[in-house]
Amino acid sequence: MDYAIFLRQHIEAVIALTDEEFQTILPYFSPIEVNIKALIIEAGQIITSEFLVVKGCLKAFTEDEVGKEYIIQFAMEDWWISDYPALVNESKGNMCVQALEDCLVLELSFDNRKKMCEAVPKMYIFHGQKAFSGYVALQKRVLSMMKNSAKEKYELLLHQYPALFQRVSKTMIAQYLGVSRETLSRLEKK
Repeated sequence: MDYAIFLRQHIEAVIALTDEEFQTILPYFSPIEVNIKALIIEAGQIITSEFLVVKGCLKAFTEDEVGKEYIIQFAMEDWWISDYPALVNESKGNMCVQALEDCLVLELSFDNRKKMCEAVPKMYIFHGQKAFSGYVALQKRVLSMMKNSAKEKYELLLHQYPALFQRVSKTMIAQYLGVSRETLSRLEKK
């Protein structure tokens, strides 16, 4: 699928655009092909962009001082990903974003997002809705991590995102859920 068609459908799931408005916003997005295992964000770099996944799957993660990995987010088609706390402040990030498959993403810099919203003000509504939806999803995840058992977290993730289980390793699923690989194996057998 052509990325312009994808982008228009993605935006129009939230707001309607005229052809002229879409042609105004399209140049603010930069398509980037990302090879499997490549990093599009590295910890410690100044974060200036967010990415919309057109094709593929990525993960956002951080590591502790001994190299243990903590997966914060997965992003499949139609999802946005970045190190958002750093993006908002245009500061050094703490997370990495890595391709788990060969990917096509649309990069939107923070500056271009501001310019695009000024050029087509209804894009403020689009980004506000996306940010609100992301916040709701994050809050649900935090609450689940705090109150649900490992089994409940596993079943909720499997119910919400069954395709994810076909695309990422069981080790990554375990890291995302905050359980050991052995615990995940036991949960799958129940």
